[in-house]
Amino acid sequence: MNKPLDKKIGYSACPHDCPSTCALDVELLDAHTIGRIRGAADNDYTAGVICAKVARYAERIHHPDRLLRPMRRKGEKGSGEFEPVSWETALDIVAEQFETAAQRHGSETVWPYFYAGTMGLVQRDGINRLRHAKRYSGEYDTICTNMAWTGFIAGTGRLAGPDPREMGRSDLVVIWGTNAVATQVNVMTHAVKARKTRGARIVAIDVYMTETMRQADIALLLKPGTDGALACAVMHVLFRDGHADWEYLDRYTDRPRDLEAHLRSRTPEWASAITGLSVAEIEEFAAMVGRTPRTYFRLGYGFTRNRNGTANMHAASCIAAVTGAWKHEGGGAFHNNGAIYKLDKRMIEGSDLRDPSVRMLDQSRIGAILTGDREALRGGAPVTAMLIQNTNPVSVAPEQDTVKRGFARGDLFTCVHEQFMTETARMADVVLPATTFLEHDDIYKGGGHQYLIFGPKLVEAAGEARENHFVHVELARRLGAEHPGFAMTPRDHIDWMLKSSGYGTLEELEAGRWRDLQPDFETAHYLNGFAYPDGKFRFSPDWTKVPSSNDGPMGPWQQMPELPDHFAVIEDANELYPFRLATSPARGFLNSTFNETPTSRQREGRPTVMVHPDDAAPLDIADGDEVRLGSPRGEVSLHAKFFEGVRRGVLVAEGIWPNDAFPDGKGINTLTGADPVAPYGGAAFHDNRVWLRRSA
Repeated sequence: MNKPLDKKIGYSACPHDCPSTCALDVELLDAHTIGRIRGAADNDYTAGVICAKVARYAERIHHPDRLLRPMRRKGEKGSGEFEPVSWETALDIVAEQFETAAQRHGSETVWPYFYAGTMGLVQRDGINRLRHAKRYSGEYDTICTNMAWTGFIAGTGRLAGPDPREMGRSDLVVIWGTNAVATQVNVMTHAVKARKTRGARIVAIDVYMTETMRQADIALLLKPGTDGALACAVMHVLFRDGHADWEYLDRYTDRPRDLEAHLRSRTPEWASAITGLSVAEIEEFAAMVGRTPRTYFRLGYGFTRNRNGTANMHAASCIAAVTGAWKHEGGGAFHNNGAIYKLDKRMIEGSDLRDPSVRMLDQSRIGAILTGDREALRGGAPVTAMLIQNTNPVSVAPEQDTVKRGFARGDLFTCVHEQFMTETARMADVVLPATTFLEHDDIYKGGGHQYLIFGPKLVEAAGEARENHFVHVELARRLGAEHPGFAMTPRDHIDWMLKSSGYGTLEELEAGRWRDLQPDFETAHYLNGFAYPDGKFRFSPDWTKVPSSNDGPMGPWQQMPELPDHFAVIEDANELYPFRLATSPARGFLNSTFNETPTSRQREGRPTVMVHPDDAAPLDIADGDEVRLGSPRGEVSLHAKFFEGVRRGVLVAEGIWPNDAFPDGKGINTLTGADPVAPYGGAAFHDNRVWLRRSA
């Protein structure tokens, strides 16, 4: 047993898939053990506040089910039967399988697959260095950000906006498309600060009555996928009632008079029929925006979950341009600050080795890819070998039945590097134990703020767990992959990146804990012009030229509306599938992370679907009954939870539970679709038509 030391505090950053990237103070009980984690009070964005699940991180890092040794499969695929092996043996197996697969089918048959289980730039993105050095298939990241980022950039030309701390100096904060209380707690910190110090109003817009909606002064409960209609009606009222800032519009926007003419028919009455809101609600919200120059639109990732999400994000961001809110401190529109960092990641990613002729495979279409769909494979070789890090596709990817069939293939070799025995790890041939963020060095940038934060190794790794970088380096050595980055430590990488980016040294960053990279007011508010050659905000973007989240294949961009509108491509309910289902985040989970920790499991209870009591009654469903949901993709069983905070005809299932938590062993993403959405692809997780019935 480790002898306790005097309690010390270590400094880090939350690594999880969340824009807040909170600065953390970590209690260090000894060289192997942490206590409580708290938000850093001296970081003025985190402001001492973090979510409960990260505060209890000791439950996760010291969980008895952590993976502690490398293992290889000894039973049938998916049986969970493994035997321990040494790291040398495990990595030798992986390298041999990759080489054999490449000799048989070409290098593109190997597909390194990853996402945001850690947001650390070294440990997350270093897998691309191995990819490029060996000419393995590329990954087009579509599973989360694609639609929302593209929709925001369509207007501004750049993924950046007003300083997020300005929410605290706003007179009206519009929290749209995010349940900030559960998923971005610091947004509420700054919005509530504005309410307390300035008397600001908070408006929340969502598809069910979340805790954020309950804490708002005004809650607008939309039908899913109708945000664009609301935005158009708001702008109609702004033009109609003289709240449009024509001096600003003429100087900073592209087609303001065409927009005004286009919106004359997009009345509150028109929008009411689409959104489910009353005309009075729309009029009140529009008038409030029109009377409040310091209106801050905090636009969330809910937009990226619908088939019309890009168009909806763009439409919502246009409101601030009509009023000229961008001119004011505490005004404008914000989604993510990704463009401000300008980090040179060439050494981490090995991008100098990238061959653009190597195919890019759509992350969201992993099911189609692994089951041999020729279009999804881009006409190339099958995928027969994979290295998976930082993600759990057998649980989190859409069209889960298809994904499971793909992973069950006998000719597919899979290596999964993980912290726990996830559904994906159970399907692997080799499982490698991974470190948590407190057990390795890395660096983090905030999407929801402006800080670059170093997260050092604070405790020794559990068991034989090794960091991602170790796996990349060791596989590169065995596979003959050459790049200077393979000879560097994570600290070397961070120091190189900082120096090359003009941000000093790692030593300097460590001394200051973080670096504030927020641009000046004029730049952040685009007062020197928006990031298009003519400096104009685009009401009418050219969808063939809007920068997407990365350079993968396009989706059906030809369908996109010329000007902001209700883009009617959502999966509407019909006679066979009379309900619309959103699969929203749970407060206690983050994707499939934390669904193994006791407190999170206890808080969330069990997989449920929220249903309005008036919808349940005709179906003879009682509160708590086991029910079945079916979509064109499959069926799942879970339990009904009566909730009057959803609109009639709308269902909400919170959280990505493990598959075995469901009565039939099938997770919620059995129901979600992987069809690429406009304009650049992505998965519409909240856009599903379903039927509902009581289980027999």
